[in-house]
Amino acid sequence: MSYQNQAWLDLWREPVEDPDQLICDPHHHLWDHPTHRYLLDEFKQDLGSGHRVVSTVFVECASMYNADTSTALSPVGETEFVNGIAAMSASGAYGPGRIAAGIVGFADLMLGSSVAGVLDAHQQASHRFRGIRHTTGWHESQSIRNSHSNPIAGQLNDSTFRQGFGELAPRGLSFDAWFYHPQLAELIDLADAFPNTQIILDHFGGPLGVGPYEGKAAEVFEVWRKDITDLAKRPNVAIKLGGLVMPINGFGLHNRRKPPTSDELKALTGDYYRFAIEQFGPERCMFESNFPVDRQSCSYLVLWNTFKKLVKDASVDDKALLFHDTAARIYRI
Repeated sequence: MSYQNQAWLDLWREPVEDPDQLICDPHHHLWDHPTHRYLLDEFKQDLGSGHRVVSTVFVECASMYNADTSTALSPVGETEFVNGIAAMSASGAYGPGRIAAGIVGFADLMLGSSVAGVLDAHQQASHRFRGIRHTTGWHESQSIRNSHSNPIAGQLNDSTFRQGFGELAPRGLSFDAWFYHPQLAELIDLADAFPNTQIILDHFGGPLGVGPYEGKAAEVFEVWRKDITDLAKRPNVAIKLGGLVMPINGFGLHNRRKPPTSDELKALTGDYYRFAIEQFGPERCMFESNFPVDRQSCSYLVLWNTFKKLVKDASVDDKALLFHDTAARIYRI
């Protein structure tokens, strides 16, 4: 999977919508892979596309783990790495936006209560540390890749996992949830069991459009719609609006001869955005880029133009929540 697609993205340019709108991008990654580098300079290039991004939140991606410590503590290396980039950004030398003003790392909740030491180490490594993401995307189909954390089926309901989960709230830490749409019921049960823990659902809960779900977009939306309606009744859950144009979502945008326009993305994905905002309300919704993963399918410019067009008729206050204030509040930026 390659992200070296700048020439393809450059085939379409469009004016920046509402360039003065303040944005906190609450979901992006930083890494240096053998086939793809996405560090401060690369992200800064995307941020320079014209939207007014004043702060961002880094979300774990198994990057720069510490090779000189235990397996349990090695993810703290990622927090240390990102904190360094955040400090570079905070110098002002890389522009006015504050990259990684909040950091969401990884701690293996399958350690049970002993994960407490890992969480403490993350908090000691950076004052920007806000919570963890332990991905639990699992599916029996061989055509759907499971999450990089190698989850088991039904992991959110596992008793040991929940022992570890119980260590978050006492430390004021949040939990980012990432899995596939058939697993939404698991999160509903988890939210009920831990009403004092702030949970953030990533990428709409992963509506699938590949494997056994290929060609079944209408059916998937109806299943997702029902579960999202139920999940939204849990006040401790917020939702990130984005991460919807990955290959697993089934739109196939990365295979097109030309990249999509914001109008095309709005028409293609708008139903998900409108329904989520209707159910959760702007005070629990935040637009996200999920870059560079979603960069496979569209540019940063086009993605945020899509968001702005989707809520063009919303009030000034609601736009402030959706683009900046909800994310800044939940991640304490």
